[in-house]
Amino acid sequence: MPARLSAFVIWALVAASATFWGLRLLVRAPAAPVHAVSVGDATSARGDLTRLLGAPPVVANAAVAAPQLSARFRLTGVMAPKPPGTHGVALIAVDGKLPRAFKVGAPIDGELVLQSVSLRTAAIGPVQGSPAVVLELPPLPPPATGTLAPTSGPAPPPATSVLMPPVRPPASASAARAPSSAQ
Repeated sequence: MPARLSAFVIWALVAASATFWGLRLLVRAPAAPVHAVSVGDATSARGDLTRLLGAPPVVANAAVAAPQLSARFRLTGVMAPKPPGTHGVALIAVDGKLPRAFKVGAPIDGELVLQSVSLRTAAIGPVQGSPAVVLELPPLPPPATGTLAPTSGPAPPPATSVLMPPVRPPASASAARAPSSAQ
């Protein structure tokens, strides 16, 4: 009996080994997607490496580096009250980020606050003073207009259908027939 058991264990190990190596050699690895880029083909860093090598930083002209104030803000939506007043909300994107909701009087950027909101505009400026920037919603696209294509030939007649309720036999007639068939 121990000889049979040891033979079984040995042949099981041989079969497992053959299966493992057969799958290892015969099965192909999945191919890389077409849009995959190998690490060697990746682009190198495109930044200025002179600071890494010890060169002093280049100071840009402040007048050129600061964008125009109106270019930093973009009005994407307003919620203005009917009688103009101190209430209202404007959706404003600052420096190309996602738009955020600002209430009238809320600080937007530094000392700039939302001063007022009307039906299509929002005024931004210092807390006390005249507006520095008046943002306006982009104009609405023109409505889609056009004409319908002419029909060829006479118009088809209107479809008429008459629905008739299903006809069922009276309950008394079916009850009368049932006992006579049982006899």
